[in-house]
Amino acid sequence: MNQAPVPLIERAKLFGNPTRAQGRISPDGRWLSWLAPRDGVMNLWLAPASDPANAKPMTAEKERPIGQYLWAPDSSALLYVQDKGGDENFLLYRADIATGADTCLTPFDNTRVQIVGTSVSRRDRILIGLNNRDPQWHDVHELELATGALTEVMRADGYAGFLADDSLALRIAIRPNAEGGMDFFRMNGREVEEAPFVSTVLEDALTTQPAGFTTDGTTLYWIDSRGRNTAALVAEDMTSGARTIVAEDARADIGHVLAHPASGEIEAYAVDYLTKDWIALDPAIGATLKRLRELLKGDIEITSRTDDDRKWTIAVDPVAGPPAVYLFDRETDALDLFYVSRPELEHAPLVPMHAVEIPARDGLTLVSYLSLPYMSDVERDSIPDTPLPMVLLVHGGPWARDHHGYNPYHQWLANRGYAVLSVSFRGSTGFGKGFISAGDLEWGARMHDDLIDAVEWAVAKGIAQADKIAIMGGSYGGYATLAGLAFTPDVFACGVDIVGPSNLETLLATIPPYWKPVVQQFHRRMGNPETPEGLALLKERSPLYKADRIAKPLLIGQGANDPRVKQAESDQIAAAMQARNIPVTYVLFPDEGHGFARPENNVAFNAIIEEFLAETLGGRAEPAGETLAASTAQFLARAK
Repeated sequence: MNQAPVPLIERAKLFGNPTRAQGRISPDGRWLSWLAPRDGVMNLWLAPASDPANAKPMTAEKERPIGQYLWAPDSSALLYVQDKGGDENFLLYRADIATGADTCLTPFDNTRVQIVGTSVSRRDRILIGLNNRDPQWHDVHELELATGALTEVMRADGYAGFLADDSLALRIAIRPNAEGGMDFFRMNGREVEEAPFVSTVLEDALTTQPAGFTTDGTTLYWIDSRGRNTAALVAEDMTSGARTIVAEDARADIGHVLAHPASGEIEAYAVDYLTKDWIALDPAIGATLKRLRELLKGDIEITSRTDDDRKWTIAVDPVAGPPAVYLFDRETDALDLFYVSRPELEHAPLVPMHAVEIPARDGLTLVSYLSLPYMSDVERDSIPDTPLPMVLLVHGGPWARDHHGYNPYHQWLANRGYAVLSVSFRGSTGFGKGFISAGDLEWGARMHDDLIDAVEWAVAKGIAQADKIAIMGGSYGGYATLAGLAFTPDVFACGVDIVGPSNLETLLATIPPYWKPVVQQFHRRMGNPETPEGLALLKERSPLYKADRIAKPLLIGQGANDPRVKQAESDQIAAAMQARNIPVTYVLFPDEGHGFARPENNVAFNAIIEEFLAETLGGRAEPAGETLAASTAQFLARAK
């Protein structure tokens, strides 16, 4: 294949630090905040909204990038979470706007913090959950933001979560039930009513949950699939119990909602089937969204709003270009560029992503996304002029989904000369509870059949070369990679497994303690190791027990501190292959967890992937150079 005229996009431009990320405006409208590199590590930055160029860093992380943050409700501080080496024991920190002090608000060992509630009427404090007393349960505490004072509100023994109203009063307690769903109980102070007022069973467990109260506490919004297939947006009157369907769509669940910053009333909602569409409930919001669609090219998302709702930050995803964030003044209609996340990619040969529907063998429709190399589709019919080597990129979860939009992995692999296909196999979320339930007890079976059906579709359409198809993914996608090579050894030319489980029995035996309240859902959807039949099923669906069938090259990437998929999952499949003299390359990162957060490590592993794919599929590869030396990569096994 002739890809020489197309410039090679540097890995570092795709996977290194962005120029800026997560740009937001403070609730009072006085400040702009974002994440950006400081000495090569993503940190929090701040600037006056009236003078965005007058920026200063607010944190000084030296090794691990800050991944997420929020504004304190009173605009006095930036709040962020940080773990150690990917262990997912996230602690909460406060960067004070006035003093610059950076303080840990939850200085506890082996603790994972959750945000339980924030308020527009009690702005100086929030509710958080801490599992420092018992790792299984997150006790609710009131946190005074200025002093860091913690006051225990409710012990969580037996309860998986709580919902608070704007006064920071706990209103609902959530407890797992024997049917694999959740029971929702009304609360009065610390008293929990004896009987639940709402209950779900397994089939609704992933598609029914509260979406929050209005500020006055009179209405509770739900995303609710009970009595229906796709989840609808429902408003419940907390006095009368009357329920009103606000929005629904037969194709997909109602996903994101947009609520007024002061009243909490939902003003718009999104439906994400092939692409995401925003539908307004409020006429003024509808007019604003229409105006933004006229001014901006690409998918838009409102990422922050001031308390007076005059100023917004708007994220724009052009799909075939780097995402950008704009500042929008609703009063003056002024729209100003805040930043482009990766300006170095603005003139790069990026490619569109095609949303396609692929039929499964039993009639289900698999929403999928296809990217093709630059200039490989002259006819512009989503089919390359000649069949290409292909990478089947499998999402994690599996209770998650792929989305239409700018995707660095699609861009990178397409630039290297591969067709790239991502498939929402059964069990994926977003397409109704029936589609999720179709994946129950189907790990490595019908879920895998969907991937094979997508491969056969791509070959039949002239997209993929049948003998040059790789399977690659992280977490469940890593499991799918191992299953692909072990269960269907003749389909794929090679596989890339990133933090994927190889033995479903040991995976379930080592889940983090804070996942144990919902372990019944895992048992019912994967197989119950506490029953002979369930244990037999888990072993049958575990690639480890069929490692002798693997005949094609395998590359494994693992984080040593992964709390979800322990290092032992990769150790044991690599050892099984080595014992049988089957080639395997196994790379361990001692300072990473469930995925590679440090850009140095992510770029390095992608350099290894590039070389691996080039050897097996024949695509292009950028020389590794000093990339590996800059990372913490350790080769525990190398294929000869």
